Amino acid sequence: MDRRIALSVLALVTVMLALAVVPLAWLLGAREQTSFRADAEASGRTVASVAEEHLNDHKSDAPMLALLDRTQAEGDCAAVYDSTAAVIARTSCGTATESGVRSLAVAALRDARTHLRESGGVLTVATPIGETEDSVGVAVLTRSAAPLHNRIAAVWGWLALIGLVTLLAGAAVSVALARWVSRPLHAVDRAARQLGEGTLQVRAPVGDGPPEVRRLAATFNTMAARNETLVHGHRTVIADVSHQLRTPLTALRLRLDLLAGDVDQDAALELAGAQEEIARLSRLVGGLLAVARAESAVPAPVRVAVDAVVAERVTAWEPVAAERQVSLGCRCEPGVEAFLGPDDLEQVLDNLIANALDAAREGGRVRLDGGRAGDAVRLSVVDDGPGMSKAAQAAAFRRFGNPEARGSGLGLAIVHRLVTANGGTARLEDTPGGGLTVVLDLPSAPPGS
Repeated sequence: MDRRIALSVLALVTVMLALAVVPLAWLLGAREQTSFRADAEASGRTVASVAEEHLNDHKSDAPMLALLDRTQAEGDCAAVYDSTAAVIARTSCGTATESGVRSLAVAALRDARTHLRESGGVLTVATPIGETEDSVGVAVLTRSAAPLHNRIAAVWGWLALIGLVTLLAGAAVSVALARWVSRPLHAVDRAARQLGEGTLQVRAPVGDGPPEVRRLAATFNTMAARNETLVHGHRTVIADVSHQLRTPLTALRLRLDLLAGDVDQDAALELAGAQEEIARLSRLVGGLLAVARAESAVPAPVRVAVDAVVAERVTAWEPVAAERQVSLGCRCEPGVEAFLGPDDLEQVLDNLIANALDAAREGGRVRLDGGRAGDAVRLSVVDDGPGMSKAAQAAAFRRFGNPEARGSGLGLAIVHRLVTANGGTARLEDTPGGGLTVVLDLPSAPPGS
């Protein structure tokens, strides 16, 4: 963003300079040319006026010769022609009597008006002497255009220097403006990434940048404070509920165990049923607390070796699979890594493998596949059990949403929450040939990279 803002301002300054400096340079150059020609014409008329006194009034040629000497001293060349285009006086430099210049003098005599010509870096002015209707001669003055070109070059040079200085100043201002605007935005972005990674106490600075950015930072801080309060409150409630529910359930189970030893067979059967319900209730409470912990967790992602974790969990569950006579295997691409919260992948796999083993029939198969899929890591848990209907699949990630669940119905809700909290996705698909496939797409790079 810094570069875009700076380049935008710099482009605007460049366009404004081009629209201002280039026309100004052309205008000043044209004014220099007009002034140069007007001054040359004035000098030519002066020579013609002095020469007229000699040719028309038959006065001494001394003033005319003195003026020609001054003209040559000033760097110009001049010559005076009579009515027959013959040279009667000239400066020692021969430029004003060259053949091309003499033809311009003849044209001025013929037309009885001033002629100008610029060629080869020299401006020639032929001015008729006397009345325009009855010219008695022509005064020709040649002047080098080098001073004119030098002045025009100086004008362009100064304007280019001014434009360059202005451009550099505009670049400095654009960079300063870009930093002023973007630096606090970068700070808010860093704070947002840290908040997403689990640093709940992070806050963005609110004293820098434009008013809109300062308001954005203040709004972000308000949101972060509320999130921190909600998460801490949620965690406190979970801890309290965990203690308040598990303690009486454990005490109730112990009392039922004690009673079971002192009752007859019929009462013992009833107590056994009550103990099973208490065990089921304990599992339900544990599942609810696990979902609540997952929903309140804000994971700080770490690098996780997916292939190693998959192999470890498969090894841990193999005894259970062997007891149920289910084939459990994995096929994971080596070196695959994902960014997840610590121990989140283990908890996800435990829930998925437990569900798959529960669903698989005796002699069935459960397989875990893992590998890269574009910018993500794809992990699939495949079983060949009875599968799930489309309606059940649509509701499976909600707490108690699956009416076909054999257990508490919370395992897939925990999986979905843990995966999405880490920036991944989870979905259910039918296994070809029958069964259910859980597909997870996990982030292969840290958030914000």
